[in-house]
Amino acid sequence: MKSEIVESNDSVFRFVLKDASNAYANALRRMAISHVKCFAIDRVTFYENTSAIFDEYIAHRIGLIPIVTPNSGYSDTDEIMFTLDATGPKTVYSKELESSDKEVMVKNGNIPLIKLAQDQRLRIEAKAILGEGVKHAKFQPGIVTYEQADSNFNFYVETFGQMPPKQIINKALDSFRSELKEFEKEVKKL
Repeated sequence: MKSEIVESNDSVFRFVLKDASNAYANALRRMAISHVKCFAIDRVTFYENTSAIFDEYIAHRIGLIPIVTPNSGYSDTDEIMFTLDATGPKTVYSKELESSDKEVMVKNGNIPLIKLAQDQRLRIEAKAILGEGVKHAKFQPGIVTYEQADSNFNFYVETFGQMPPKQIINKALDSFRSELKEFEKEVKKL
């Protein structure tokens, strides 16, 4: 099995996986979209919401905002706090979510969250945690697809912004190895 990089930049990573099986290529794709951990806002506490939009709708929008996930130094138990306090009239953007950790922050600050009318106020706290796409789509780090040509697989990886696209594949391979080790342990018990 060999690989060849076709394109690599901050948002897209394309490579060709040569002489691999369908099962291996699909396992890599599935690990990349469902088992690569990244931060997402999981819980939102509303202290004040006098807007015309329901709390649940706002929480859902905030949960889908890509959060930068550093390569290392964080565990499954870490919670990063984000705060927002805004009063209308104005459009509230994702950049107004202030993080308690300078390394873990909103990737794109230009995502509109809500439009507040005169004197409407939104005051919240939100907690970001590490999670996997298998739990919820908000934890998926990007799009990973491939097309097969003979015995080669042309992979396309596009990040949502939490991490570089090449890192998505590297973390997927790490998860793949970890799962195989767990499987091997279980088989040895038989």
